[in-house]
Amino acid sequence: MRIFVTGATGCVGGAVLDALVRGGHQVTGLVRNTERAAQVAARGGAPVIGDLADPGSYRDLAPQHDAVVHAALESSPRGVELERNALEVMLAALSEPGMGPRAFVYTSGVWVIGPTNQPATEETPIKPTAYSVWRPAHEQMVLGAATGDLRTMVVRPGIVYGGSRGIVADLLRDALKGLVRVIGSGENRWAAIYERDLGELYVRLLSRPDASGLYHATDEADERVNDIVEAIAAAAPQRPDIRRMPLDEARAKLGAYAEALALDQVVRSPRARALGWAPVRRSITGNASRLFEEWRGGRQA
Repeated sequence: MRIFVTGATGCVGGAVLDALVRGGHQVTGLVRNTERAAQVAARGGAPVIGDLADPGSYRDLAPQHDAVVHAALESSPRGVELERNALEVMLAALSEPGMGPRAFVYTSGVWVIGPTNQPATEETPIKPTAYSVWRPAHEQMVLGAATGDLRTMVVRPGIVYGGSRGIVADLLRDALKGLVRVIGSGENRWAAIYERDLGELYVRLLSRPDASGLYHATDEADERVNDIVEAIAAAAPQRPDIRRMPLDEARAKLGAYAEALALDQVVRSPRARALGWAPVRRSITGNASRLFEEWRGGRQA
């Protein structure tokens, strides 16, 4: 298959790129500059320099592929608007008459679910955090764009671990610097997923003509932040200090992002598992030493 991936060097997009290349697919990666273009090329993809803010850089390119994976995350103040516009442009291009069968995968996240008192599935009503309050509308835009020839899917990955990018990678870096901060009590559970397992889910979704709709992607380990941080501290060459930051203090510094990190979540992925997908790696705490190796290597082997 020919797959167009936005955010191809990001935490999720990079995992998807690697998995698709391993599967023998042709991948075009949208990136912002020559440095990131070189990264895509080194990983076996064909880079294209562009930007979500410039529809001309991808409007005609996206429908030249069998599928599009949107994994870019724009963090600027205009990020939500830019993503909405990009989704409208790409979905419209893929819906043109005579296009033939196409697939579109939108990358959301488990934080859109909110706190979970019971294990949350794809059927669970959501209570988005302030950090993710805009995402449900984008999810519905994608799912509502499905037609006879356009298969649309939404993936809600857990916190991604593995490699050198993402929240867990930041904890590894902080541990090596000697200080790890935990927001709140640390007794909250993170819904997480190993990057290689996440990438394999995207490949499965794109390869299965019967796949459509909403999918969660978590390892279902339900590990508490305190246990994750302790495992990382124990695996570090020199044990770092661990500081617990009160949530109010964290909010003042990080805003809504702090509340998202302090969420207590138990998330299940029954629809993904029904397709035969099953995570191979199911623990951050049990793989801390390996994760340090991957972080130092810049990406997993």
